[in-house]
Parts: sequence; structure tokens; C-alpha cells
Amino acid sequence: MGEIKKVVLAYSGGLDTSIMIKWLQDNYGCEVVAYAADVGQAEELTGLKAKALKTGASKIYIEDLKNEFASDFVFPMIKSGAVYENQYLLGTSIARPLIAKRQVEIALKEKADAVAHGATGKGNDQVRFELTFKALAPELRIIAPWREWELGGREEEIKYAAQHGIPVPVTRKKPYSSDRNLWHISYEGGVLEDPWFEPKEEMFLLSVSPEKAPNKPEYVEIEFKAGEPVAVNGKRLSPVKLIEELNRLAGRHGVGRVDIVENRLVGIKSRGVYETPGGTALYAAHQALETLTLDRDTMHFKQQVAQKYAELVYYGQWFTPLKAALDAFIDKTQVNVTGTVRLKLYKGSCTVVGRKAPKSLYRPDLATFEKESIYNQQDAEGFINLFGLPVKVAALLKKEGK
Repeated sequence: MGEIKKVVLAYSGGLDTSIMIKWLQDNYGCEVVAYAADVGQAEELTGLKAKALKTGASKIYIEDLKNEFASDFVFPMIKSGAVYENQYLLGTSIARPLIAKRQVEIALKEKADAVAHGATGKGNDQVRFELTFKALAPELRIIAPWREWELGGREEEIKYAAQHGIPVPVTRKKPYSSDRNLWHISYEGGVLEDPWFEPKEEMFLLSVSPEKAPNKPEYVEIEFKAGEPVAVNGKRLSPVKLIEELNRLAGRHGVGRVDIVENRLVGIKSRGVYETPGGTALYAAHQALETLTLDRDTMHFKQQVAQKYAELVYYGQWFTPLKAALDAFIDKTQVNVTGTVRLKLYKGSCTVVGRKAPKSLYRPDLATFEKESIYNQQDAEGFINLFGLPVKVAALLKKEGK
């Protein structure tokens, strides 16, 4: 399969990547370096090093990337306002470029010939990983075992593990798969592949059901500086702690659940259920602050940019010239997006009930229905006549039968 001496494998310790160490050695005759990224998945990493080494890895890197994830990936996305297909806050998508970026750095450090991942040939993650590899180290060979091996599914993987003495987790099989990080949890596959099936309550981990949420609303204030959240209820927090705190506050009120059928990049529709309680609160607050601080034309154009930005994140095009150019535009729009937003959390809803900004464009003296000296209402007649002239001309032509 080509001359590969050393490969760095994105490793989680699950069934797929556990057997990939042995599979890569057998099929490529290469040294395998394992790499595990901690982006806040709250999974126990204890024992991962021993397992990787026992199953054939020459070494393993276990990296804590939570701070970089929050500061350099999640926060720019919040500023952009990106939401994929109007509902998905891109929790899984936004983590992949960071994981792949660090994998490339390790591969270059190790003087590896290739990088490998455990994404299947049907999903989006293969694209996200590989576009990052290509953008940052095009000279590296990319190996995707799922697209090469003859193992047909979970049962064949378990059989392969048993044949080669590879220990795999012995747990109650969940009827769905999940992916967790600091920003969210996603659930898909298994019983969720039926879009008519309602998820069971015990599936959710970050939020309570709205029915079981407190009967009294809770108010939360989020402070922003230049578009980035910096404090919750007056307490300044690091990016990681801020997201964790909002996940806790919004989650206990049942905020942030979505159940959607989305369009994957590869052309397949898939059903996904997502929990993003803190992110839901942050998006609502940030958008509310922009209504005070952005002029109409900039806001409307930025809404178009947000849709494109969401596609770039979803499609794995984080390290591209277009994304860098959009970041420059977005950062410019955020210069005056400083202030505080008050949210009301209650029974699954997250409602903006107050907002203030030192450089607000909202002028009570202009908005009022009372008499004031800045806006002359008589000027509106000429404005409407000119603005409506094309409509009037079209109507006259129609009336004259031309």
C-alpha cells in the first residue's frame, strides 16, 4: 500500500481506533504513534496511554486542547453568528479542525510519513480532517482505514479484535452513537435513524427536560467585549469556565435541545439530536447585542456572511483563504459589540429581556412616538415618493395596458 514508515493516528481508545493500530501495522508495516485530543469530552482518559502502548503504538500523545478550542475556534464562530441550516450550532464540526491541526503538528515533529483517522466514508468528519491535513501539511500521506479495509461493521471489528487479542470496551451497547466536547453533545445513528422516533429522556446529559425544569425562571447576564463573552452574572471567567458555567445554568432549565434532519456534505440526509445549552444562550445574547451596535446595512450583510461561515465550518474549510477573509470582516464588525445582555431561562426557553451597550446606536429620542426635534416626520413623504417610484411606474404601466 505504499512506503509508509511512521503514521500518527487520531486515537480515542474506542473500538475503531483500537483495532486500527494493529491494522495499520499489518497493512503498511509501519510504526504507529497514537494521539488523543481532550476538547472537553468528559471521557476518562486514565488508562488510555497503557492501552495504546499495549495494542502496539510506539508512543501516545494526550493533549489538553480545551483552552485553544474555546478561544480560537468557538469564540470566532460565536462572533460570526454561524448556524448551519438555521438550527445546528456546529458543535462537532468546530472541533475537528483543531484536532486535525494538532495531529499535523505532532506528525511533523515525529517526522511521520502519514496521518490516519477513524472517520467513516459516509460522514462529514473525513472531509474535515483531511481538508485540514491538506491545508497545513500537503506532503503528508492520508490513510482512512474505513475506506480501505474489508471489515463490514461492528461485529466484524469485534471479531478482528478478538483474533488479535485487542481489548475493547465491554459495555452495554447504546442504541445510538454520541460525540461530546466542551460546546455540545451530539447523538445520531441506531434508533435515531428513524426520524419519527422520539429520543428517550435518559439519553440527554447536559440538560433536563423542560417539563422537569424549575418552575421559577432564572435570569442570567452575559457581558461581551468586542463580540467575545467575558463574564457571566458580573463574574469574569476564562473562555472554558464561561462555557461550562452557561452549560450548567441553561442546561438545568432545559435550554438548548434541537432535533433536526440535516444535509451532510457528502449528499446524505442524517438525523441528529444536539444539546448546546450554553451555546444557545451565548448566540441569543450576542445577536441581541448586535441589534444595538450594528447599523442596518452591516447587520443585514453580516447575516449573509454568517450563512456562508456556517457552511465553511460544517464543510471543514476552516483553514482556507475565504474563511480568513471573512474573519477580517467579522472582526471589524465586532469593534463596538461591547455590552451586557440579560436572559430569562425558563422551561426550555431562552428569552432576551434586556440589553445595554456603551456605544449603542439605539436612540430613545429617535424611536419615541412623542414629539422630538431630530426627526421631521414631514420628510418621510418625499422619501416614500422616491422610494416607491418604481412601484408606482409599474402600476401605471399595468393600468395603461403597456
